[in-house]
Amino acid sequence: MTSTARASDAADHSALPEHLGHIIFITAAAAMGGFLFGYDSSVINGAVEAIRDKYDIGSGTLAQVIAIALIGCAIGAATAGRIADRIGRIRCMQIASVLFTISAVGSALPFALWDLAMWRIIGGFAIGMASVIGPAYIAEVSPPAYRGRLASFQQAAIVLGIAVSQLVNYAILKGADDDQRGKIIGLEAWQVMLGVMVIPAVIYGLLSFAIPESPRYLISVNREADAKAVLADVEGADTDLDARVAEIEQAMRREHKSTFGDLLGTRWGFLPIVWVGIGLSVFQQLVGINVAFYYSSTLWQSVGIDPSSSFFYSFTTSIVNIIGTVIAMIFVDRIGRRPLALIGSSGMAVSLALEAWAFSSKSGDTLPNAQGTVALVAAHCFVLFFALSWGVVVWVFLGEMFPNKIRAAALGVAASAQWIANWAITASFPTLADWNLSGTYVIYTCFAALSIPFVLLFVKETKGKKLEDMG
Repeated sequence: MTSTARASDAADHSALPEHLGHIIFITAAAAMGGFLFGYDSSVINGAVEAIRDKYDIGSGTLAQVIAIALIGCAIGAATAGRIADRIGRIRCMQIASVLFTISAVGSALPFALWDLAMWRIIGGFAIGMASVIGPAYIAEVSPPAYRGRLASFQQAAIVLGIAVSQLVNYAILKGADDDQRGKIIGLEAWQVMLGVMVIPAVIYGLLSFAIPESPRYLISVNREADAKAVLADVEGADTDLDARVAEIEQAMRREHKSTFGDLLGTRWGFLPIVWVGIGLSVFQQLVGINVAFYYSSTLWQSVGIDPSSSFFYSFTTSIVNIIGTVIAMIFVDRIGRRPLALIGSSGMAVSLALEAWAFSSKSGDTLPNAQGTVALVAAHCFVLFFALSWGVVVWVFLGEMFPNKIRAAALGVAASAQWIANWAITASFPTLADWNLSGTYVIYTCFAALSIPFVLLFVKETKGKKLEDMG
């Protein structure tokens, strides 16, 4: 951060101290959607083996049940923006809260495998909505001087949601005597794991009634008086409200509604910069990061670790994920996006290679002690290097790298590519692991290694550049 920016921040902080606590509350309430995003995405980790056993299904079918939520994610992310523009950000949050709640109850009380899959699609739709609405709302209500730091609440909430889901899963497993199908409050443990999400989902819905609508949306539907009240609430009563409303209106009139056609080039289909964005999104997923969040308990049990310990390691991995995310938030503006990406790629490649080597010694359902230790340490290092780099940097790049004219449409295409790659990894892992667990990690290692020349050759640094200068 430059000295000018620090001086500006200090000035704004001294002018708005009485409002900052309220702004943080509003931001944290909106970021509950991110918490549910992380919670719902990873809670299934604790139920995978129980679902396999209860419904007596093979790896291919199991993978589809786990990955099918990503279809809902893609649909929710693609439609959330238009829904929010039509009915408002707060109503959109409330719809997501209801969908999260319905999904949690349905997933906990399925009649059969088919309706479990249906409830997961509904939960995925809510995840997709939360992934779009939270950041948009936070950006629209945050004072400019605090916007960057408040925007980081969303990512922090996601990784916190992942960690809490694994802690809750571990506690429930211990309550069921380390049996994923053991009884607790009249249900099998895995059902309780999926059903507990009702609690944060309801809290999210209740909090949405305690925060104001976005001033940008209010202005778009000609509710200027309400917009001024919100602006005075978050930016201070001494703000020139008429000027701020005029500024927002002018910005909305200037906005170019980018379309898919704007992304097309003359030779390679998309413009080169769009392909770079797609590449970043795809590489972020093809290193196999979501295996760590969807299947880690299954992975450790497949190499001889008991269920209780495997759940505990899933929790410690999620704590490492939080630490890495904090590191990224501290350094992304200090050392730049490209250096962090390169550090992360190098660390991930080495960690994944060590995992591949360790798993090559798998004999039946066991690993030798030395290889088992290497696998555990390498898995935690992999998550750490991902979190401090690609987990955060890719989203920063995607928000900054595209020219204004195509930014919205290009972001949509890149995000869609990310969901598709996520689905491919999630759906393929159980079958690949049955084929050759070590070979699967060799594949992930290759993608991590290939991401290094990709960044060096095609990705330009965006640190310190104005969005208007991108092209």
